[in-house]
Amino acid sequence: MRILVSGASGFIGSDLGHSLTSHGHEVLRLVRRAPTRSDEVEWHPEKGVIPGGIMDDVDAVINLSGASLARLPWTPKWKREIFTSRIRATHTLTDAMRTASKPPSIFLSGSAVGIYGDRPGDVLTESSVRGHGYLADVVDAWEKAARRAPDGVRVVTMRTGLVVGQGGVLSLVELQSRLGLAGPLGSGKQHWPWITLPDEVGAIRHLLTADVSGPVNLVAPVAASAERIMRAFTTALHRPYLVPAPKKLVELALQDARDLLLADQEVVPQKLVASGYRFQHETAEQAIDWMLSGRRPQRDRPETRHARA
Repeated sequence: MRILVSGASGFIGSDLGHSLTSHGHEVLRLVRRAPTRSDEVEWHPEKGVIPGGIMDDVDAVINLSGASLARLPWTPKWKREIFTSRIRATHTLTDAMRTASKPPSIFLSGSAVGIYGDRPGDVLTESSVRGHGYLADVVDAWEKAARRAPDGVRVVTMRTGLVVGQGGVLSLVELQSRLGLAGPLGSGKQHWPWITLPDEVGAIRHLLTADVSGPVNLVAPVAASAERIMRAFTTALHRPYLVPAPKKLVELALQDARDLLLADQEVVPQKLVASGYRFQHETAEQAIDWMLSGRRPQRDRPETRHARA
């Protein structure tokens, strides 16, 4: 396939581009500067500018554009950027598809589990109703923008959870653990929907040919609480696990970003599993072991005995 990718230089996009080319696909990367390579195409989504005719010459489009959610704090200015960067980029792509004489047949567009909001006690599938809160509003608008693609285009909105890998939100948890400051956020009992970077990339590649459309949850099949994930970090790094920070203090520090780490979301990858995808990492412990492989501290450090007490 000839595949156009936005957000190709980002946390997920970089690995995805390498994976696609290694599997025989031709990748065109959208960039917001003058191209320096033959596989780059300049665009300016903030202005709705993309080369005319680009959609006539590709089989699929993968949209990963959007300001990072891992950048904290979420100031009012950054919240506007989180929203507008996603909506403008997606509108620019769908507008180009709508004017193409032969639009691509596949549109895989970024989305997030944030659409479900805080849902303690619920098991969340793709058919669950949307929740409430800032992130739910962002993701709802983001998915509506993707559904503007013309008839005949198979649209998949990829509802991704917390991605385990260097550069994602959980890198902040790793740093906290390495410093010996890890402890549960809030109660620690809230479910964190997670997926490793290799499975995120593998799932996206799988969705290019899978017979599935609409929202698809990109999360691991075995749910894990925030406490379980943080303990997996501290155990692997031989660091202490501290008393919980007061929930009110955490909420005050995170503000709207609390939707990322304090919301309880037991999300299951129902459609992904049903379509035949097989995960490389199914449990949080497998995920953290993969992420930290080769970067653990020596076992004879003083913290080790304390961590196992």
